[in-house]
Amino acid sequence: MTHTQSTKTATPTAIYSLTIAPACVLRGQNALAQAGNAIARFGRRPLIVGGSNSLAAAQPYLQPILEQQQLQSAQTAYGKDCSERGLETLRAAVQTHKADFIIGVGGGKALDAAKLLAHQCKIAIVTIPTSAATCAAWTALSNIYSEQGAFQYDVTLARCPDLLILDYGLIQTAPQRTLVAGIGDAIAKWYEASVSSGHSEQTLIISAVQQARILRDILFQKSAAALKEPGSETWQEVTDAAVLLAGVIGGIGGAGCRTVAAHAVHNGLTHLLASHGTLHGEKVAYGILVQLRLEEILQNNQLAATARQQLLKFYAEIGLPQTLDDLGLGDVSLTQLQRAAEIACYPNSDIHRLPFKVVPEQLMAAMVSTTAPVGELKIKN
Repeated sequence: MTHTQSTKTATPTAIYSLTIAPACVLRGQNALAQAGNAIARFGRRPLIVGGSNSLAAAQPYLQPILEQQQLQSAQTAYGKDCSERGLETLRAAVQTHKADFIIGVGGGKALDAAKLLAHQCKIAIVTIPTSAATCAAWTALSNIYSEQGAFQYDVTLARCPDLLILDYGLIQTAPQRTLVAGIGDAIAKWYEASVSSGHSEQTLIISAVQQARILRDILFQKSAAALKEPGSETWQEVTDAAVLLAGVIGGIGGAGCRTVAAHAVHNGLTHLLASHGTLHGEKVAYGILVQLRLEEILQNNQLAATARQQLLKFYAEIGLPQTLDDLGLGDVSLTQLQRAAEIACYPNSDIHRLPFKVVPEQLMAAMVSTTAPVGELKIKN
């Protein structure tokens, strides 16, 4: 029997490495207490990396497991920021302890440092978030900052963590402000992905963008109730949304579903010392308003204007910053603001994924008018 050959041949495509999710996720009210066997699979000599506050908060949860599994652990603080110099110190600690895997404990920067350390040393990594402020416990990405806390660049990792343990009891020990910031960081997924990737015809990217819309809707519907009842079922759902679903979106969307202006504004603001008292998600949440304002004033985009008004109401309800003043930046000089805007507009910045050109002067105008009534301050291209 002969087969007729199709004259239509598939176009060869590049091979993409998909780092979608951690190999295993354990979540629950006492997830850590039951994670002993899962952790011990990775070795006998873990190096525990975290911030000093996070290490102290996790100690009562983690210590019984280490003893029960007879693990020879050592712990070290990652420093103030996930920086190149800090990572040098951490690599030395791995060698000194002869660590065979890493346990990362803490918020975004601590987990970024722990993940990158494991990546550089080619050993396994367990992530244990102590707050719901970011999706860092999930992702195959680490952000590098200067010693002064200014964002420098990000590093794509070979894989997502080997094990993520989301213990609601531990997360609940964090200040409520961290969950509010996590909501701000997570909700940005929709506003950025819909702009950068909303027109894609690729199956996984379409899926990621739609998941981002679902994430936004969950946060709109459940955040206020969750914050009123810490530890409740609704609170757990919102924690899952901020830490896990936000991570899923980044994993499925990958490099094709990227951040846009909200994260670019965050990156610019980190170069102002006065911004260091605010959390990542707080700066990102403000950055969403700036992005919508740009769409509004440079494109006369009425949908963006409506979305901004909707977000302002939501922010007021749950306590996210709406203005530079809310970020503690009400007194920054024009020169400082211009510096942040120029950094956010660097040639390699994510802001250039917007479907129109943005220059620092236009960005500054948007940054100071995030709460303007609809229809004010039109700027000509």
